[in-house]
Amino acid sequence: MRRVKARVESERLPRGADPARHLKLGRGGLSDVEWLVQLLQLQHAGKHHELRTTSTIEALDAAAALHLLSGADAKLLAEAWRLASRIRSANVIWSGKASDLLPSSRRDLEAVARWCGYEPGNAAALEEDYLRLSRRARAVFERVFYGH
Repeated sequence: MRRVKARVESERLPRGADPARHLKLGRGGLSDVEWLVQLLQLQHAGKHHELRTTSTIEALDAAAALHLLSGADAKLLAEAWRLASRIRSANVIWSGKASDLLPSSRRDLEAVARWCGYEPGNAAALEEDYLRLSRRARAVFERVFYGH
């Protein structure tokens, strides 16, 4: 599973895409959180029915309750997953098309930030929040998934 994830990272990220801004396949993005949850499910769901869910957030909560992840790690991963999901939804609402990238244009970023609940003029805060959360989520992912 670890080899497959490493291959997905090297082959699926679109050419030229900034991995720090790719909401799904980038560092600390949706894919990292989901792969980590699925690894824990494969390892432990045979003994712990609480992990037998298709909900990423419910599985994170169960992993924390079972001490497979610390409460802080589970909370951070859930926060990163929720923010990336909100940004993806906001991209569709704003542009009318799906996009897995955190917008780089200030106009688009401002619109996405507003949809995500940020006050007017706080596009940079959304960007900083996402980059910080995804960076921290990636550190948890590497430590737990790869044992780094």
